[in-house]
Amino acid sequence: MDPTTDNAGYTGDAGTARASLESLRAEIAKAVVGQDPAVTGLVVALLCRGHVLLEGVPGVAKTLLVRALASALELDTKRIQFTPDLMPSDVTGSLVYDTRSAEFRFQPGPVFTNLLLADEINRTPPKTQSSLLEAMEERQVTVDGTPRPLPDPFLVAATQNPVEYEGTYPLPEAQLDRFLLKLTIPLPSRQDEIDVLTRHSEGFNPRDLHAAGLRPVAGPADLEAARAAVAKTTISPEITAYVVDICRATRESPSLTLGVSPRGATALLATSRAWAWLTGRDYVIPDDVKALALPTLRHRVQLRPEAEMEGVTADSVINAILAHVPVPR
Repeated sequence: MDPTTDNAGYTGDAGTARASLESLRAEIAKAVVGQDPAVTGLVVALLCRGHVLLEGVPGVAKTLLVRALASALELDTKRIQFTPDLMPSDVTGSLVYDTRSAEFRFQPGPVFTNLLLADEINRTPPKTQSSLLEAMEERQVTVDGTPRPLPDPFLVAATQNPVEYEGTYPLPEAQLDRFLLKLTIPLPSRQDEIDVLTRHSEGFNPRDLHAAGLRPVAGPADLEAARAAVAKTTISPEITAYVVDICRATRESPSLTLGVSPRGATALLATSRAWAWLTGRDYVIPDDVKALALPTLRHRVQLRPEAEMEGVTADSVINAILAHVPVPR
């Protein structure tokens, strides 16, 4: 691949791209403490052209994480606060009448960005939730019969609160399946929380990332070069069969009413490939599949009510399947 250079001066060489993407964690850590797995998950999603569902209680820096990632990659970002009265046109944009030209013109909505933060997506009705479906799947929106392409890269990072369900509209399985990854954002450890408070006492302002020292360390050309390199990462027939066996086992689990679809199997193969490349290999091994199985599959399965009452979780079912399915040698 011939190196290319974007407007910011970042090279499109695959080796340079990997080094730049690896430095994202250190750069984002200037603003966000202790969320390395979530940063890695977002990078994997960008490499796979997928979308991410972020789940965590309020106040664990979900919004700050997305803003910091956009700043470190020098990408445009917008935020939508989903509410019960939000309309689809508030997401996609609409035609407005221009009195000067006496014509209708299209006013783009916030979905026209690189990183879209869909905050508390489960607080808006299904009609508005579904307005994101075409954008996520087709990377375009259609208004008044005219398709309008979205920028590239484009990633939806949707957040939801796992503990406050009153007045919410749970995402249907069809929409959940369109998220490449579901990342859980945990509460920080004691030391991480001390570090957070120390930063704030020293004057850290989460609304001013530039003052925190956050700088762009990669650009769109690096991302494009990385995607091309990921596409060349080798997947053996044995690894493909291993992914299929894991997904088929979810459909036979007595704890689940809904197993992983073929789309989910394709997603696991793609995320394993991206993870293999990020760790410096040009081929996928079983450990790559295991590393990405939980975030890729946990939102694609549905527990039986009796299993849920017994304390069984999607993660525990998937872990049991990973322990049971034979690993290729």
